[in-house]
Amino acid sequence: MKLADLDIIVTAPPPGGWGGRYWIFVKVTTACGIVGWGEVYAAAVGPDAMQAVIRDVFERHCAGTSPEDIELMFRHVYSSGFTQRPDPTVMGAFSGIEMACWDILGKARERPVWAMLGGMMNSRIRAYTYLYPLDNHPLPDFWADADMAGEAASACLDQGFTAVKFDPAGPYTLRGGHQPAKSDIARSAAFCRAIRAAVGDKADLLFGTHGQFTTSGAIRLAKAIEPYDPMWFEEPIPPDNLLEYGEVARATSIPVATGERLTTLSEFSTVLRSGGARILQPALGRVGGIWQARKLAILAETYNAELAPHLYAGPIEWAANVQLAASIPNLLIAETIQTGGPFHRALIGDTIAFDEGYLIPPTGPGLGIEVDEALARAHPYTGNRLHLEMQEAPCDYKNVNVFGGGAAD
Repeated sequence: MKLADLDIIVTAPPPGGWGGRYWIFVKVTTACGIVGWGEVYAAAVGPDAMQAVIRDVFERHCAGTSPEDIELMFRHVYSSGFTQRPDPTVMGAFSGIEMACWDILGKARERPVWAMLGGMMNSRIRAYTYLYPLDNHPLPDFWADADMAGEAASACLDQGFTAVKFDPAGPYTLRGGHQPAKSDIARSAAFCRAIRAAVGDKADLLFGTHGQFTTSGAIRLAKAIEPYDPMWFEEPIPPDNLLEYGEVARATSIPVATGERLTTLSEFSTVLRSGGARILQPALGRVGGIWQARKLAILAETYNAELAPHLYAGPIEWAANVQLAASIPNLLIAETIQTGGPFHRALIGDTIAFDEGYLIPPTGPGLGIEVDEALARAHPYTGNRLHLEMQEAPCDYKNVNVFGGGAAD
């Protein structure tokens, strides 16, 4: 059984969908005809250039190799170009191919991926979602309105969720860490107050920032939201300031979470050793795939740390997250997009059940999904922008700063 062929589909969710501007799916076929699916999350280049990277990684390191040789393929990619320090784009390319290998192996053995990772540990996976606007909520007003956020949180509670995430703290700017505007701090506290009032003690509050603040700025913000007892303070500083996470963690009672933009075990290890976070949020389409994330779970166990797989992507990464989450003992919670999202679900045959706030791992072979290839191809992305983009303008200390929740314009 050898890897023989690669196909790439770049799919754009229809208007009103969530999960980024587009999703990059990889379809890998063995010489004996078994098809595996994966998804690439990390891409710092446009979709056409990214496809070239994925093809190069496949042809250089994976074609003609057994899908069982995941560790060997990873070491080739990790060390390529005499680096042993791969960039996120190359690691993302391999991540999608790696997921496809697990899908192939499961199909060849007629077993789900979780069965090959240690077996079923969690038959029900606690899920959370970002707060998204309801039908009566206008955009972009929703992103800066605490009362609307409370209404959206109440709706999530009605759907069964026991945790909701939100990010009202300011702009998503490329200028690195900044001090939050006083108005951003006040709005963040107002969001926490309104959402806590809406959900009471029936749901946890997950506070996101997307790495926007300096160390001291993050600490100032944390002090303002501490009274509302969030379950975590997510990525409070830029992801390249790993040791500074420890300074933030020691200054607040809110658990610090991070990881969606980290790429290697070494990066996660630095955060753990510094005491910077005990909640890790790997994005499987960026971190090297399922096997590297499983190794991360083992590493986290030695620090009494938990995993909360990240998702702002398409349904194949979601399916990989579910397989990992089913198999690890130190799972905290897994991100989903609403209760799955209609387009996400349609693309994988509605194979991941959502039951009163929990995801139910599929029992089918491989990733347990049925990819609707025709539907994926029917919604191509034809532009050249990135999956997500940061604004150039700095924090506005006079007017309202708005982060649009990852909405693709």
